[in-house]
Amino acid sequence: MKALVLFSGGVDSTTCLALAVDKYGRENVIALSIFYGQKHVKELEASEKIAEFYGVEHISLDLAKIFEHSECCLLQQSKDEIPKGDYFSQLKETHGKPVSTYVPFRNGLFLSSAASIALSKGCSVVYYGAHKDDAAGNAYPDCSVSFYKAMNEAIYEGSGRQLHIEAPFISLTKGDIVKKGLELKVPYQMTWSCYEGGERPCGVCGTCIDRAKAFEMNGIKDLDIKEVNSYE
Repeated sequence: MKALVLFSGGVDSTTCLALAVDKYGRENVIALSIFYGQKHVKELEASEKIAEFYGVEHISLDLAKIFEHSECCLLQQSKDEIPKGDYFSQLKETHGKPVSTYVPFRNGLFLSSAASIALSKGCSVVYYGAHKDDAAGNAYPDCSVSFYKAMNEAIYEGSGRQLHIEAPFISLTKGDIVKKGLELKVPYQMTWSCYEGGERPCGVCGTCIDRAKAFEMNGIKDLDIKEVNSYE
C-alpha cells in the first residue's frame, strides 16, 4: 500500500509525513508540495530538506495560476498586509467569514490535484494535516470535519473507489499534533510555519502564535529556536 502526503513543510504536514512513513515505510510514501503563489518560498525550501531527511519521493506542483484572481493577503499579487494576532482576535472582525489568510478553496484544489497524482502513482490514500484549531470559528472552512467527509466521499467515488483521504488530526488540536510528533521524533527544527518570509519567524502572525502555544502545551520551547536541536 502506498500513500501520498500533502506536504507544506510545516508542523502539521510534517507530522502527517512522519505518521505515513511510520505506517507504510519511506519507500511507499510520496510527499507532494504545492506552490500556490504565496509571497515567500520558505516553506517549500523546508519541505525539500524534510523530504530528503525522511528519504521519500518528493513531487512539486505549481498551482499559482489558479489563484491569480484572489486578493488573499498571503499571495504575491495582494497589497494587503498579513494580519498580526491570534485567530480568535481575527475572527471577531470577520462576522462569521473565514480569516483574511484563507486562500479560496485551497485545500479543495490541493486534494483534487493530489488525488490525480496519487492514482497515477499507485497510491490508495492521501494524507492531509487539517486539524480542529484551524476549523474553529470557520477560520479555515476547508479544514472542517464536514469538508473532509465531503471531499473524501467525492474522491472515493470519483476514483472508482480506489482512493480515500486520511485526515488523522481532524479532531485534534495543534498541541495534540506536536505531542504525537515528539513521540515520532519529528525534526520540528527543520519546519517553517510563519506567513512571513524573513530570516526568522515573525512570532506575531496567527500561525506563529498557534505554533508557539502548541509547543508550550507540551512543555517545550518552540523548536524554531535553532539552539534547540535535539531531534536531529
